[in-house]
Amino acid sequence: MSTLAAAPSADVEVVAAYKAYGEVAAVDGVDLLVNAGEFFTMLGPSGSGKTTTLRLIAGFERPDSGRILLGGDDVTGVPPYARDVNTVFQDYALFPHMTVAGNVDYGLRVKKVPRAERARRVAEALEMVRLGAHGQRRPSELSGGQRQRVALARAIVNRPKVLLLDEPLGALDLKRIQQEVGITFVYVTHDQEEALTMSDRLAVFNDGRIEQVGPPATVYEHPESEFVAGFVGVSNVLERKLNGRPSRFTVRPEKIRLLGEGDEPERGAHVEDGRIREVVYVGMVTRYVVDLDAGGQLMVVRQNLETTSSDALEARGRRVRLEWRPEHTYAIEPGGEDGGDE
Repeated sequence: MSTLAAAPSADVEVVAAYKAYGEVAAVDGVDLLVNAGEFFTMLGPSGSGKTTTLRLIAGFERPDSGRILLGGDDVTGVPPYARDVNTVFQDYALFPHMTVAGNVDYGLRVKKVPRAERARRVAEALEMVRLGAHGQRRPSELSGGQRQRVALARAIVNRPKVLLLDEPLGALDLKRIQQEVGITFVYVTHDQEEALTMSDRLAVFNDGRIEQVGPPATVYEHPESEFVAGFVGVSNVLERKLNGRPSRFTVRPEKIRLLGEGDEPERGAHVEDGRIREVVYVGMVTRYVVDLDAGGQLMVVRQNLETTSSDALEARGRRVRLEWRPEHTYAIEPGGEDGGDE
């Protein structure tokens, strides 16, 4: 699927990128556009192509075919040090013999920024990542989370046009920092909760391709493929005959209402009968797994407003009726073609 659209304010464009290692296509025809000032997340499981795409943008890998553009300029053949991007790596790559301030200052010294300006910018960067009082410590004296922050400060102090972040950096308040510095962030993660909470937009990767791009709410509420429905959050996939033909659709667990005795379904609601097979009490909510009479299985999430753990567990084995509104279903196809409401 093509995700590219004309956008003069784009900081990053990946155009028909293909990268193989041997006979394995790590990135298989990826089109991607990241707007200026955007917090953009590349989300997917291990081996989906997201990290290779990040390395193509950074310049650490060159595509076998396709192009990489930064700010509208083709940088496909430009080395990493000549691109206006900085990368925060998984291992942080801090200099152990330098202080925290020295690590953050290093890139500015290489660029021959005047000393007074360097000191001001280093102090600002350390304050931004909540390490203002740790400038004279060594990396070995910091926790893992603090070393993450040093690596981030070292990257943002150079004020690149684009900051690339390779997982895991979930402990950091990345969204706040991104809004303060105003730099375009491109973040790689396999954690769908991080992606949903921090991103302006996200791209879901699978097998070297992009399955869907959009704002978090759109990707969550309207998955375009069965893979997206299952990977982003928890989704139920059912197959039923709709308008006389088989149809596959998703419905999120929190959209399903578990009817009590005597409760009448809403007019126009989709109704399914079944039996509760499994109950998982998790404090704020209870998860119910229901085997449906018509075939298939649904997970239902119910908030524990008045229910205790013993009340919830007693429901195992009970006959139940489930309902949800038609607008809460979304038709999908395995290959990722656009779907529509039931």
